[in-house]
Amino acid sequence: MTTPRLRFAPSPTGYLHVGGARTALFNWLYARRHGGQFLLRVEDTDKARSTDESTRAIFEGLEWLGLMWDEPVVYQGANVERHRADAERLLASGHAYRCFCTAADLDFRRKVAEANEGAFKYDRRCDQLDRDEVARRVAAGEPSVVRFRVPEGNTGWTDLVHDSISFPNKDIEDFVILRSDGTPIYNMAVTSDDIAMHITLVMRGDDHISNTPKQIMLYEALGAPMPQFAHLPMIHGSDGKKLSKRHGATAVADWQHEGILPQAMVNFLALLGWSPGGEFDEVMSIDELIAKFDAAGLRKTAAVFDTKKLEWMNGQHLVRMALDELAPLARRKIAAAGLATESDLEQRGAWFNTLLELLRVRARTVDDIVRQAKPFLVASVEYDEHAAAKAWKDAADARALLVAVRDTLAGVAWEATALETALKALAETRGIGAGKLFGPMRVALTGEANSPGMFDVLVVLGRDLTLARLAAAIVDLDRRTGVT
Repeated sequence: MTTPRLRFAPSPTGYLHVGGARTALFNWLYARRHGGQFLLRVEDTDKARSTDESTRAIFEGLEWLGLMWDEPVVYQGANVERHRADAERLLASGHAYRCFCTAADLDFRRKVAEANEGAFKYDRRCDQLDRDEVARRVAAGEPSVVRFRVPEGNTGWTDLVHDSISFPNKDIEDFVILRSDGTPIYNMAVTSDDIAMHITLVMRGDDHISNTPKQIMLYEALGAPMPQFAHLPMIHGSDGKKLSKRHGATAVADWQHEGILPQAMVNFLALLGWSPGGEFDEVMSIDELIAKFDAAGLRKTAAVFDTKKLEWMNGQHLVRMALDELAPLARRKIAAAGLATESDLEQRGAWFNTLLELLRVRARTVDDIVRQAKPFLVASVEYDEHAAAKAWKDAADARALLVAVRDTLAGVAWEATALETALKALAETRGIGAGKLFGPMRVALTGEANSPGMFDVLVVLGRDLTLARLAAAIVDLDRRTGVT
């Protein structure tokens, strides 16, 4: 069997969109699953819109996702001479002809067709020119394009996603393959490149379905082996419309900056339009995805980009991630937020790992970890007024409770079991449930209504910081009750 060779061929005219990343991923997974090669081609022939910045953004997005290519990057713009040579071969073999119709001529005929309520289709008038006249007009420098002569019949293929697809050739006009300046049209350049790169499977979005019959005709006319085709349905937003900026972040880099892990993004994208079938655990490692990926699982219908599902999946990967992988990432994010330096957190390695274990089970993103970590890293906390109003509703009672807690904890050994025993005994002595004690304490120690378990909070904060926070809360409650 032929070794599979697949390619991802983005245009460097913007960021790496999640739709493009999904296409790249499916190509990469198929190549890895079947022992093939995954290639990258930058389609930069549109010089007016292509930028180096966009090219870098595409590379960085693929690298972040771990979708590394197996051969040097191919730049389409560097292969224009080959594209032109292939078009000239078609001209020489009679599969194409020169067309001298100007843009004004074509526009006039299009308007006439519209006025008569008909669809405009090129009428092949230049295909009727004899060879001598063509040669004379070319020698005179008259501008011309090269058109492919569409044969009679139908053009179809068996698509790995949509099964059998066929187009009547009568509905396809003789399409241009070379502009008057000698540069190739998209379908000519793509087909020439895919032949030269020995691509065996073209997997791309289903917005390219209408291009496929033209490319198949070019393959046949050039006498080249035909690849398989797979056209992936679009990704929609939650409203059922094509995913766009109005739905929120659509660039891979945006999700990276919002604390999404690359392995979670890969897992999420893999399930947008593909399923391994049967009962399966949605949370999968990259190795598991490779082992399970098969074209039979590609879906025919559009997938929906569900942000909440992505964040949930990211939370699952956060919990499964090895601490020695998560810790450097969290340190960088915490340092960027100005809460601590990376070196300080490295020096407190064991303590920081304990904190991470405590926080990651409650987090959806790395940014969530940073937000939750703040009370454990700053010298003092600000009280969320909604939380304080609820937990300290009766300020005098709350003050009395916190004074009792402070006095009790001052003499307790600082480990979870001893702290739990002491606080539960205090609650019993005061005739209240432990929850009535922990609510006011939580606001005093973290400033918030929600936190990890109270005994874990105490252990991670440590004796000195805990007692200082309780003392500060007592002062604040004195202010609220008017005590001076």
